[in-house]
Amino acid sequence: MAKYIVKRIISAIITIWFIMTLTFILMNSIPGDPMSMGKALQPEVEAAVKAKYGLDKPLIEQYVTYLKNYAQGDFGVSFQKVGLTTNRIITDGFPYSLTIGGWSSLFIIIVGISFGIMSALKQNKVPDRIMMIISTLGATIPSFVFATMFLYVFSRRLGWVPSFGAGTWKHYIGPVLCIGMFSLAYVTRLTRTSVLDVLQQDYIRTARAKGLSEGVVIIKHALRNALIPVVTYLGPMIAALITGSFVVEKVFGIAGIGSLFTTSITNRDYTLIMGITVFFGVFIVIATLLVDILYVFIDPRIKYD
Repeated sequence: MAKYIVKRIISAIITIWFIMTLTFILMNSIPGDPMSMGKALQPEVEAAVKAKYGLDKPLIEQYVTYLKNYAQGDFGVSFQKVGLTTNRIITDGFPYSLTIGGWSSLFIIIVGISFGIMSALKQNKVPDRIMMIISTLGATIPSFVFATMFLYVFSRRLGWVPSFGAGTWKHYIGPVLCIGMFSLAYVTRLTRTSVLDVLQQDYIRTARAKGLSEGVVIIKHALRNALIPVVTYLGPMIAALITGSFVVEKVFGIAGIGSLFTTSITNRDYTLIMGITVFFGVFIVIATLLVDILYVFIDPRIKYD
């Protein structure tokens, strides 16, 4: 078990290094630089600014400094937000994304798994068909369309919820629902398929032949194995939701990580782009690592290799 965990940790570290390296290469491959935004600078002023931020050094030296700083948790200073570090900007924006992503994940897990089980148990009946229609719509309609529809109906027409900002719990209703629609549809379908597959297994027939109630068969014998594929998906899903939705946060006017990322791209704020990208990557890698470890406890058939 210890050997398995160590291997997964080493794999996670290599993946994070690859993400950091690829991000650095891509940022330095883009034409122009942060100094090209806004007013044109005098050559001597531009040279002084580049020297201050180390942009005048050879790329390999910049890369080594970049790795050292990131290994210490220092993401540098923002080129466009004067006086603010990337760490401070991420720290200020992350609580909004964490709140939205956390509640959205809880909503998806409870509703998605429940809908999937219900759909499987009512296969080809009215509830199943309704669930499949809803999940199909959730998987095919983009989140920004849901966000726009939500704002028009519940904010403008009915006036039930605010349309902008994150001041009260009502502000989060729209983002939580809209950001989770695709994953909700996917979890519902995945749970349904997995439950139907497990219910066809021999040990389920044996449990029923022993006279066990249907509730015991489903809860005690079927769900544990049926939810294994769902758990595999939930780790990266939760990480992706918590690190923010680029479009949904922008539509609802919430200054979360996703919204900050789109703004940093527009402003060519390279340090902020790289900092948020690496933050995204590390968060997802860690979530995947935890799922890999949890997977072993859920499914004892997994080999430690």
